[in-house]
Amino acid sequence: MAFCPQCGANVADGVPNCPQCGAPMGVAPAFDPNQGQQNQQFQQYQQQPYQQYQQQPYAAPVPYPAVDPKDHTAEFDAKDISDNKVYAMAPYLLGTIGIIIALLAAQKSDFTTFHVRQAVKITIVQVLLIFCCIIPILGWIFAGVCNIIIFVLEIIMFFRVCKGKAIEVPIISNLGFLK
Repeated sequence: MAFCPQCGANVADGVPNCPQCGAPMGVAPAFDPNQGQQNQQFQQYQQQPYQQYQQQPYAAPVPYPAVDPKDHTAEFDAKDISDNKVYAMAPYLLGTIGIIIALLAAQKSDFTTFHVRQAVKITIVQVLLIFCCIIPILGWIFAGVCNIIIFVLEIIMFFRVCKGKAIEVPIISNLGFLK
């Protein structure tokens, strides 16, 4: 199968002229201002698969945008998020007391309840790290490093609440016993 150099139509091998435009198949086309647009479309058609290969050589085409399974923001009402951001910030700022305040102040808010659950996960990990302190020196170092990481995670979660996002805690949500 060959392509017509003039219009880009499929032409069987051995045919002397294109069946659509009549152009000779073995000769380069003469410049025709009316055919310029068709030639340009044909060139774009020829280059398109190569351009896609250059952009994503090993990726399969994705028919829809990827969705983060840990992002639950779409599950909550925008009014609930805007009304209860302050209560959702309390567990990350005040720890256990903030969890209690958030539960008492915004009992009917799903957004706040989500962030309270995330703060409870963080608190459980902090309590478990206390048991690491039983081991001298290595346990103390491990617990100290982990507490620094937890502090950074609390800051990340605080700013996610400020943006109105409901995304699970990055490292702690991967722990199987806290699902």
